Amino acid sequence: MISALTPLLPDFTSLQWLESTGSSNADLMQRARQAGAAPLPWLLGADRQSSARGRAGRPWQNASGSTLMFSCAFAVDLPIVELPGLSPVMGIAACEALRDLISAHRATHALPIAETRLALKWPNDLQWDQAKLAGILIESTSRPGSQSPVIVTGIGLNLKDAPALSTALGRPIADWSQIADISPVLIVASIARAWSRAITDYAAGGYTAFNTRFDRVDVLAGNQVDVTDKGHILQTGKAMGTDSIGRLLLQTDQGISTVMVGDVSIRPSAPVSQP
Repeated sequence: MISALTPLLPDFTSLQWLESTGSSNADLMQRARQAGAAPLPWLLGADRQSSARGRAGRPWQNASGSTLMFSCAFAVDLPIVELPGLSPVMGIAACEALRDLISAHRATHALPIAETRLALKWPNDLQWDQAKLAGILIESTSRPGSQSPVIVTGIGLNLKDAPALSTALGRPIADWSQIADISPVLIVASIARAWSRAITDYAAGGYTAFNTRFDRVDVLAGNQVDVTDKGHILQTGKAMGTDSIGRLLLQTDQGISTVMVGDVSIRPSAPVSQP
């Protein structure tokens, strides 16, 4: 993996791929806190992660060969207050990168694959035909001697076993084998490059440049959704994209509401009564 990634990621100062680790995000966070002024970005992946986490600390089920898991660490020149906008930004970047791969594969192999079937559920879950394909976790830390935070972004993307996962989790799950025969090396390199560009663009102009990009990948747009936390519904409304700092916009009975955190799901349609 590393020998294949090295020429594709020349700007990364460290590339590592392990057979197993606890969590690539946690590993890079710890390294950043200990590395002082060592130049970034870094990439760390593993075939299996025993302590992989999704949002809200939920465990990410994985087995060697069934999930593509890696993290990247970036130094960013941003105040802490602006970091939350990176959550949808990194989701947008990953979705666009994978759409580009699918589009190129379709053109080369003359296959009827629509890259728009891959979409983003705010803030950063990737879905294929509204079934979860990948989750992204973004964390930040500081390092000695630097005022700039380090952003660590990790992704877990299902490569296979979607039917078994769907049964085990009780909800629709997708995997990459259902989409296209594209090398994991290309997937990793494409996402890592897209994240690096997104960090630069966000530091330069904030979320404004990403608002319309979000609209192009938004799977929730126009749908009635529930925002929940620990099983309790906090808000219900129609998803209306994002605001100028990346918060989800909802059209509710009381007007426009913003969502900064929470699990969002499309509300099931009410059954049509028969005469």
